[in-house]
Amino acid sequence: MTRRDDVGGDGGGDGRTVAIVGAGAAGTSVFAHLAAAVARGGGGGRPIRSVLVVDPSPPGWGLAFGDDDPLLMCNSAANVNSLLPDRPDDFVDHLRARGWTGAPDTCVPRAAMAAYCADRWERARDTAERAGVTVRHIASTVRSVHLPGGPARLRLDDGTELAADDVVLATGVHRPRVPRGFAAFTGHPRYLDSPYPSARLRAALGTGPRRVLVLGSRQSAVDAALLLCRDGHRTTLASPSGSLPAVRLSLHAPPRDFPPLERMARLDPEDPLLEGRLTRCAVEAVRLLGDRPLRAQGSRAADPVRRLAEETALAEAGMCLWPGVAVAVIEALTAFADGLPADRTRALMRRFDWFVGRYLTALTVVNARRLLAHCASGALRVAPAYPESVGFSDGVWRVSGPPGSPPETYDHVVNATGFHPPDLTWRADGTELLLAPGALLAPGDQAVDRLEADLRVRRAPGAPPERVWVAGTGTHVRIPFANHLRTVTRQARWVAGQVAGAVG
Repeated sequence: MTRRDDVGGDGGGDGRTVAIVGAGAAGTSVFAHLAAAVARGGGGGRPIRSVLVVDPSPPGWGLAFGDDDPLLMCNSAANVNSLLPDRPDDFVDHLRARGWTGAPDTCVPRAAMAAYCADRWERARDTAERAGVTVRHIASTVRSVHLPGGPARLRLDDGTELAADDVVLATGVHRPRVPRGFAAFTGHPRYLDSPYPSARLRAALGTGPRRVLVLGSRQSAVDAALLLCRDGHRTTLASPSGSLPAVRLSLHAPPRDFPPLERMARLDPEDPLLEGRLTRCAVEAVRLLGDRPLRAQGSRAADPVRRLAEETALAEAGMCLWPGVAVAVIEALTAFADGLPADRTRALMRRFDWFVGRYLTALTVVNARRLLAHCASGALRVAPAYPESVGFSDGVWRVSGPPGSPPETYDHVVNATGFHPPDLTWRADGTELLLAPGALLAPGDQAVDRLEADLRVRRAPGAPPERVWVAGTGTHVRIPFANHLRTVTRQARWVAGQVAGAVG
């Protein structure tokens, strides 16, 4: 391996090197908090002399937000998208300074969030450099972290290495899920593994109208449908549920405290009636916002398009109160599950998949209206069933549903079923931590399936912590909703404080 000693730590006494892996929202929040801590002169032990931020994309412009197509909107309101939890209006202030006049509880294009992250990254770099810290962005991908007992060695995809005394893993999602029935086609030229980036989607389909099957019906599938229909393609959404998310104005900051949700923390995770008790807490919280029953805040129509239209009308008429508790529910469930064994958390989330899929990932009214317009024009339809058989011949996809249903043909298939969360794996000898998705595993390699409250990686339960922290979606092995930005930024603040303070 080739060493990049000019940008790495060597374990000497003149200061530490911190490596932040990831320059999206999580990594930028860690960096911003770390730079502020260095500028304050807080912490103890050896000072930080350099910060390496490793990400193949420019700071801020990763997969989550780094697409400049104006159709792609943030799923949460501006007033919950601050990178600084102590300054909850920071994103709104950033937008206002650039002429934005929208309401804080509305959503903006994702590119606006990417630009905000990039701006705060640049500010953090300037703050750190004024404090005498060298900052470098390295446009590469970290494949693994070698931990031989001294400074960590970050192995990059170009074969070189970086040395660092402290490492923060703040990577986002990268590996698309493989939808049922399509494992044999993941490398097919007419199969796209995700709708992102949108420029790749446009390039793959070329010019002229195409018949496109989109697999999925949640946020990624809605993005795909909006992009495809705008570009003149005839699009079909197909998912096992056959349904679309609910509709809301936005996912905004809680308007008040919700005592019923505070009761969640006192519930017994082993209670066989847990699901009902948690649901009751959420329903009682909704009642605090008004007298309209929760069942009257949604549609019971069987047809997904009719249901979408009715729920859009309810949201526009101000008859949906449940969005006001959504963020508070996310955070209460996160606090309840924090520290549970990973298998218990996964089981809990499976029991609430209906709630996550329909309500916590609900559509904004803006996108709902766009979908309805495409349905009305005939450009978009929702399939009644998920494909049971699929093949490609004579230049087209041939897809069949349940027995008796006529086969359908498509020119392209777009997978929009989402992404696997980032995973970490220890090599069998315990000296190397694998980050790369799809890495070749050997017998004895062990997945990291638990994080303690300090968010530090350990070789085994009860082992001393490594000087490697995790922030953001990688903490999914400890908490649900690990991509919820308010949770991510609180983690970033905590981790930056630990790194700056030279915790042993």
